[in-house]
Amino acid sequence: MGRARLAELHGVATSYEPAPGRTVRVPDETVVAVLAALGVDASTPDAVRAALERHDREERSRLLPPCVVARPGRPPRLRLPEGTALRVETEDGAVLDWRPGADGPAPPGLPPGSHTVRAQAPDGRSATATLIVAPDRMPAPPARSHGFLVQLYSLLSARSWGMGDLGDLADLAAWSGRALGVGFLQLNPLHAALPGTPAEPTDPSPYRPSSRRFPDPVHLRVEDVPEYAHLRGPVRQRVDELLDRAAALRAAVLHEGALIDRDAVWALKREALELVRTVPLSPGRRAAYCDFLAERGQALEDHALWSALAEIHGPAWRAWPDGLADPGSAAVARARGEHLDRVDFHCWLAWLTDAQLAAAQRAARGAGMAIGLVHDLAVGVHPSGADAWALRDVFASGMSIGAPPDAFNSRGQDWGLPPWRPDALAATGYAAYRDLLRGLLRHAGALRIDHVMGLFRLWWVPEGREPTEGCYVRYDAEAMLGVLALEAHRAEAVVIGEDLGTVEPGVREALAERGVLGTSVLWFERDYTGANGADGADGGTSGAAPSGEQSEPGEGEGAAPARARPLAPEEWRADCLATATTHDLPSTAARLTGDHVELRHRLGLLTRPLERERAEDAVEVAEWLALLGRLGLLPEGPDDEEGAVKAVHRFLLRTPAKLVGVWLPDTVGDRRPQNLPGTWDQYPNWRLPIADAAGRPVSLEDLVASPRLHALMGEVTRAAPPGAEGGRGIKPTPGTRGARASDTVSP
Repeated sequence: MGRARLAELHGVATSYEPAPGRTVRVPDETVVAVLAALGVDASTPDAVRAALERHDREERSRLLPPCVVARPGRPPRLRLPEGTALRVETEDGAVLDWRPGADGPAPPGLPPGSHTVRAQAPDGRSATATLIVAPDRMPAPPARSHGFLVQLYSLLSARSWGMGDLGDLADLAAWSGRALGVGFLQLNPLHAALPGTPAEPTDPSPYRPSSRRFPDPVHLRVEDVPEYAHLRGPVRQRVDELLDRAAALRAAVLHEGALIDRDAVWALKREALELVRTVPLSPGRRAAYCDFLAERGQALEDHALWSALAEIHGPAWRAWPDGLADPGSAAVARARGEHLDRVDFHCWLAWLTDAQLAAAQRAARGAGMAIGLVHDLAVGVHPSGADAWALRDVFASGMSIGAPPDAFNSRGQDWGLPPWRPDALAATGYAAYRDLLRGLLRHAGALRIDHVMGLFRLWWVPEGREPTEGCYVRYDAEAMLGVLALEAHRAEAVVIGEDLGTVEPGVREALAERGVLGTSVLWFERDYTGANGADGADGGTSGAAPSGEQSEPGEGEGAAPARARPLAPEEWRADCLATATTHDLPSTAARLTGDHVELRHRLGLLTRPLERERAEDAVEVAEWLALLGRLGLLPEGPDDEEGAVKAVHRFLLRTPAKLVGVWLPDTVGDRRPQNLPGTWDQYPNWRLPIADAAGRPVSLEDLVASPRLHALMGEVTRAAPPGAEGGRGIKPTPGTRGARASDTVSP
């Protein structure tokens, strides 16, 4: 009982419910290991007793919690002795007295921000804490709009160096905003990747980055760097040779069937950028660079130093020599001085990348997009990467996040990403989390948060144990959402939560109450309450939506019934991004034709006989086609694949969803998924260019000229509601019930 109470005090669950009425106890060894990662010794009864006594003493003596969160109408959780005086020092240096009972949730006139509160009790005790004053809700979309879902690396133009880049992104934004009325471009994470080595190439997954705080310079368009125009003599000649080699890489991908080779692209760009850097910055450019260095501060310096050291010693920082694994050591301090030039090179790369991201967002807004770029925040970082090194104190050592066992994966999942320590986040006023969000929102109109349920709890797996032996660890959702609302408010950015997969009861409601849009995928929006004859665990209609490799079942929820009816468009929730597919799912053409089943069969991924898979898939597709036909959305008939793709998007525009996303490969009939969960080297995940229905790669120039794209987007713009980007169409149906996303996960 003592260990269970200790675990509860630190947000560590000792059991979970994978299905209604079934409780699974977490192994004691897991609880001990997770508590140890939180700095709590629970290894013996005496240690547990001592830890409980210490916790009780600290709680009795504490005046303020480590971090205080306030928002309109929601007073902070404070238990102060009578007569305690509070004083707030604001971000801009103002000082205000605060009487929580009389003044309400926050001192009168205190703006949203990250402030400091100081408490002085009558008995002489004093305390200081971070005070987060957050808006009640995230900014809402300025208007209902449609946009493209884009994996940037897959979009090559006639000028890119073997993979899509920020120049291509700016071109796509300028064209699609003006020609198609597109309101946003949702991107894959552009986070800095772990650098490759001769023995181990770069992991191409954008969801396992080295750093989420800075974008990867591999996305730079070298020719758009202003100093490039001033190259002369042998240096210019060498860069021209690199351009020729880049053209060969591009041709190999677009014309010869080669895969995107991120490491080869970066090798060329890195050399070219090193040569471009020999051109001195103009006075104005130098001043802008210095401003960037000052603005990004220690975070940038640490990231650049890690990058420089990784070039010398490899990215596995735990194996670095001479104390370099500790960013606060004397050895690291010496290294900063010894590698100043290389550190400056990586700072310069971050500045260039930031500038080109800003240019892409300006291009989007200049083309009339109400939102523009939608950046993607991955759920975690690589354990050997820059963030895990620089922020080691706020990551849990020896732990990895994942998912518990469920009906589709009896072994659970281990994603190999270290989790935030909730106690360390609170103790530091959520500084690392705030800085992360602020950096991502610098040049964004919206932010998509991968596995948004992680703001509430995450499944921790101790190192060396199976995912089945993990446990849930809870986070302070009020604080996590408060910081998110604050930074979104500063940036005037919309927030989209990837809430696919099974979610514990109350989470979607909490997200909706704070203005976080959900994600709804057509094929999995079904009425499971009708199939069950009773409400689901989340208290409303439910649509099944798999979350690929990052899924988790909610407590009290199990596998969804197979024959739940598809939700009619007016039954969808309005506060969502509605799409036909995602990067982890088959394209719409592959879903309609059953190609995705054949692909999984060829790769040996099916867990049931092929004929059974084909039959069940055909029934599911037929159900949706029948609904589309009944609604008059399929005039071309069910056997016309291109017409069916149009019908799917006509349907999405008939829902009340505030945002409607079009998977860019769907516009040209691409049948290949960008990522196939459950595969590693069996399938070229994250390395495929956009292709047409025949599998031929399609460049940005081909895309712009594609009759199939224009036919599909013509349907989308005609169906767009009045006042939205893209023309006229139906109005959202008032008074509809918001559909929930999945009660199950993808096999």
